[in-house]
Amino acid sequence: MKQPYLSPDDLPTHKTTLISEILLSQLEETTKKSFYLACKHSIRILLSSCHWYFKVNSGILMLVMVCHDIESYQNIMMIVPYLASQLKRYANQAKISISSPVNQGIPWVINVNQILPEEDSSNH
Repeated sequence: MKQPYLSPDDLPTHKTTLISEILLSQLEETTKKSFYLACKHSIRILLSSCHWYFKVNSGILMLVMVCHDIESYQNIMMIVPYLASQLKRYANQAKISISSPVNQGIPWVINVNQILPEEDSSNH
């Protein structure tokens, strides 16, 4: 598939691209801090059991989680409805990507709008 030709005048400058990348990175980091602080204490403990961060791609906010062991993976999978409800506060379009422990399958990615609300939030 060929890219349409654009003259250099129609392309963003290197400086503009660099500033956009910096701003996007700051947005992701700020969202992570705010999201973490908005979560209940028990959820924060579960989040601490894995590597997680936010990525914005094509305007879609994605919570990326990499679990280090099967126990943390199972615990994170149980709180997906809670995470989805929290994410809906930050973006109209959001996804969650959860990877099982090192190289044990492909990441599980789901759109938060496809996740049913949690039945009883008092469990978390």
